[in-house]
Amino acid sequence: MVKYECRVCGYMYDPEKGDPDTGIKAGTSFEGLPKDWVCPICGVDKENFERVE
Repeated sequence: MVKYECRVCGYMYDPEKGDPDTGIKAGTSFEGLPKDWVCPICGVDKENFERVE
């Protein structure tokens, strides 16, 4: 799966791991994240993430 990196703080969202601290299960694609999901490190929204191959 493709990962997504926060352009503000560098946090890497990995769909294989999800974001268990906020209730996002492993296997959740970036596109499948709730609209109100924010970076768990710096709090910016999904618009501030870029795809990393």
